Amino acid sequence: MVQQAAVIGAGVMGHGIAQLYAQAGIPVFLYDLEENYLEKARKAIKANLILQVQRGVLTEEESERAVACITYTTDLEEAVRTADFVTEAIPEVIEWKWELYEKLESFMKPTAVIASNTSTIPVSRLAEKMSTPERMMITHFFNPAQLVPLVEVVRHERTEEKIVQTTMEVMRMIGKSPVLLKKEVPGFIANRLQAAVVREALHLLEEGVAEAKDIDLAVTEGPGFRWAFIGPIETADFGGLDTWKRVVDNLAPELSQSRQAPKFLNTLVDAGHLGAKSGQGIYEYEEISVSEKIKERDDKFIELLKVKQR
Repeated sequence: MVQQAAVIGAGVMGHGIAQLYAQAGIPVFLYDLEENYLEKARKAIKANLILQVQRGVLTEEESERAVACITYTTDLEEAVRTADFVTEAIPEVIEWKWELYEKLESFMKPTAVIASNTSTIPVSRLAEKMSTPERMMITHFFNPAQLVPLVEVVRHERTEEKIVQTTMEVMRMIGKSPVLLKKEVPGFIANRLQAAVVREALHLLEEGVAEAKDIDLAVTEGPGFRWAFIGPIETADFGGLDTWKRVVDNLAPELSQSRQAPKFLNTLVDAGHLGAKSGQGIYEYEEISVSEKIKERDDKFIELLKVKQR
């Protein structure tokens, strides 16, 4: 079905997506504008594969086969000319995406799928200037793409059914758990749910209800522990819908109704305290580098992934 894939953009998301195709044995071109971007991606993929081998997710042979499946290029036409499935993972600037899609439509096979990894732009907006919107999809991966199973799939109103089914099958082929949205909504599913939890967490912190570490612990050791295997809707079913009706009726008026970020978050951002990447955010990261923190995170994600796969 998919003999050749391509990923456009070798950044944080793009290199992980390319790695997924390679691990599934699908030859993939990874494209970016400059060789130094590709070199960073090559090093990141190598580190990801080493970690997965060390943790028993992949064998050395599987890792080597994955490396051999990836071709790095700064030639866009070379990247997509023979591709059956192209994933766009460039920055969230609509003008850049429109310019790219125009080129893709001229370079690609007429039967190939164009899938954007956007997390914010509606598919109708993405395809606004396309001459072939019937082959446009969104496949929204989650960081780190090579580990988090979820992919949100969104179709254009003109997307052909066979394109939708091909996209779902390709996502499963590369080991993902795709969910298909029945209608287009801002933020899709997961980011809407995540934003609701983060908004309430920040509200609790702002109100002085608890320290940041205790708010995080209340999630990871409570709802988050359950949500790794049963989602919020199934949780409500298990708890009893009559009980959850009372919970929602009682708590809904008390929850944050804020329509914007809290003041303390604006203050942190204005001061350049952006979180792990700047060394300080709500937490401080002076004693551990960002790369060490990411490795620690990925180690834990791999352990959870192994449990879920069993």
